[in-house]
Amino acid sequence: MAGESGDSLVEAMRGFNRFYTRRIGVLDEGHLNSRFSLAEVRVLYELAHRDRPTASELARDLDLDAGYLSRIVRGFRGKGLVAGTPSREDARQSRLALTRKGRQTFAPLERRASEAVAGMLRPLTVEQRTRLAGAVDCLRDLLERRDQAAPPYTLRMHRPGDMGWVIHRHAVLYAREYGWDERFEALVAGIAARFLENFDPRRERCWIAERAGEPVGSVFLVKESEEVSRLRLLLVEPAARGLGLGARLVEECIRFARQAGYRSMVLWTQSILHAARHIYRKAGFELTREEQHSEFGFPLTGQTWELRL
Repeated sequence: MAGESGDSLVEAMRGFNRFYTRRIGVLDEGHLNSRFSLAEVRVLYELAHRDRPTASELARDLDLDAGYLSRIVRGFRGKGLVAGTPSREDARQSRLALTRKGRQTFAPLERRASEAVAGMLRPLTVEQRTRLAGAVDCLRDLLERRDQAAPPYTLRMHRPGDMGWVIHRHAVLYAREYGWDERFEALVAGIAARFLENFDPRRERCWIAERAGEPVGSVFLVKESEEVSRLRLLLVEPAARGLGLGARLVEECIRFARQAGYRSMVLWTQSILHAARHIYRKAGFELTREEQHSEFGFPLTGQTWELRL
């Protein structure tokens, strides 16, 4: 990058960085009005959203000095926030995870972060929010195209138009792969409509997975009762399978359900959906009930699975 236009873009990016870090409080002594620094909160975030990474993996992915990260983790262990178990692949490494105290400590930080961003978005109109979401996606997509270490997909909350995609792709993929008829499309449409009509952002969530700016997956976490949540509409496009996306979407549901205060999570699936059932079993769900039905044009075995949170 050279010349006047390059210099202008550099200054524009630096100016935006200064503006945004000030808006989200990165320069405050305690990030999110807590006793933790920004780096410490980032480490807590990764531990809350990942399946027992090692310190080496965290240092690499967060681009942190290994010694600095070691001191952070040691401090967390001393406070009872983090525990480690020996890695099966390398006994010299420990697999790290938040303790119950660690999850309880991090939960309000995540809520504050979401509330801070929601506060910035609240004055915007629907059109302005859509423009902003598109700009954010574009910025990330352009910069990640040159970063070979960038994740193969990103997750975001739903926005206008997503429910149409969810309904369409469920109908097309399940008709193509399993021969299910329009009754399944009607079921998905009803679920999506009720989600939008009754959406409670404190206790419900939809995640849309994107790859190169295009949706490739979805999952919903909805309120069944004050103590029970329900996982619905897990979908991964064929082109995105094999990336661990399905497991990640389920992990996000479990994390959010615990943060929202649910005691358990249930889901309904079919015995022929082997890949999904493998994900649920690996996440800790247990099969609790089976029933025969023909709701989608063929004899099927419906299954109810449950996870105690």
